[in-house]
Amino acid sequence: MKKLLFPFLFVLSGFVASGQSNVKITSSLFGMLEARQIGPAVMGGRLTCIDAVNKDPRIMYVGAAGGGVWKSQNGGASFKPIFEKYCQSIGALTIDQKNPEIIYAGTGESNMRNSVSIGNGIYKSTDGGNNWVKSGLDSTEHIARIVISTSDPNVIYVAAPGPLWSDSPHRGL
Repeated sequence: MKKLLFPFLFVLSGFVASGQSNVKITSSLFGMLEARQIGPAVMGGRLTCIDAVNKDPRIMYVGAAGGGVWKSQNGGASFKPIFEKYCQSIGALTIDQKNPEIIYAGTGESNMRNSVSIGNGIYKSTDGGNNWVKSGLDSTEHIARIVISTSDPNVIYVAAPGPLWSDSPHRGL
């Protein structure tokens, strides 16, 4: 029954939106249509960030609150996990658009909620996400945003809320 719920709602909303609300809905309307897993939503639930390569938007990366970093090379039709060896709570992702092989991942989701996962710093990949190197900010717990300097790509700015429910010297820009 749960497998048919989403397709049912999707098709039903299409009928209502098109003014065809008098269409009789039966199980034959859906045939063998089933839900399928297409990416990080199954692993982590909440997606916290997304970035794509400007010159080739089919290449995109998404970060999940508790499911790591995922990469798609076909515009989101399928994803593969690329951050399995590291902290799975992701708060920020940024691609260096001048050199899209360089990606930064900030760990620790920054959504202020009662079930939030902490991170252990920032990571950098120089090969499109195949390998990652921890680059510091170990005690920030949460990274909300990463911006690459427009004048020097070796400089990045990181917004870190730090521990969410206490004072901390690890909070700031």
